[in-house]
Amino acid sequence: MKSNIAWSSLRSPVKFRIPTAENLVPIRLDIDIDGQRYRDTFTWNPSDPDSDVSLFAKRTVKDLKLPPPFVTQIAQSIQSQLNEFRSFERQDMHTGEKMVPIKLDLRVNHTLIKDQFLWDLNNFESDPEEFARIFCEDLGIEDPEVGPAIAFVIREQLCEVSILLLAYCNPECSFSKGNKKGRRGGEHLPLSKAGGNALDTMKLFGNRSSVIRKRREWDLYEPIVDILSNEEVDALEAREA
Repeated sequence: MKSNIAWSSLRSPVKFRIPTAENLVPIRLDIDIDGQRYRDTFTWNPSDPDSDVSLFAKRTVKDLKLPPPFVTQIAQSIQSQLNEFRSFERQDMHTGEKMVPIKLDLRVNHTLIKDQFLWDLNNFESDPEEFARIFCEDLGIEDPEVGPAIAFVIREQLCEVSILLLAYCNPECSFSKGNKKGRRGGEHLPLSKAGGNALDTMKLFGNRSSVIRKRREWDLYEPIVDILSNEEVDALEAREA
């Protein structure tokens, strides 16, 4: 992924973390055993001493009535993603005055959402869940599963960008991209530096969201929300299977 960041403007480095108030790890599971598939997305607090991957896997399999082999696969997938995240935690990354484009392109049940906006990487008090809540409220989205899905996609993209910044600051660092496939939030666009006339902006939702929209792109990137029919959902699911 190419970038047009002006690296000379970067501030002093900080230890690796996702630039949000809560440093939560986005976890994505897609497990297929003997033709039975389990997919899920959620966030995990790597600092919670009470979190237990094995116990979580066992409860998930029990609650969803999945075959016992799923316990090991779920636990291994979660642990692998957590280990990857933790391998970065003590390394330096730069934030500086940069905005990263966040792209929403996802379907949750019957609701299809498309949007694009800039997110301030230097705001470590931002709250994707609060942004998603207000986003759904303003656009009249009633499905309670949409907000968490939007927040997850934002966190996932911010995590990937943070790893990109880390890789730039530490060229010797290598990391697996095995868990970065199949993202529902869309591919990243180039990063851009804030300042000058580049951001003729309107800020939305306050400081805890870090969201900025370029004025000249309001019409081009205004949020799109479609409610799909049962037939349209069936056709999409058949295509995704």
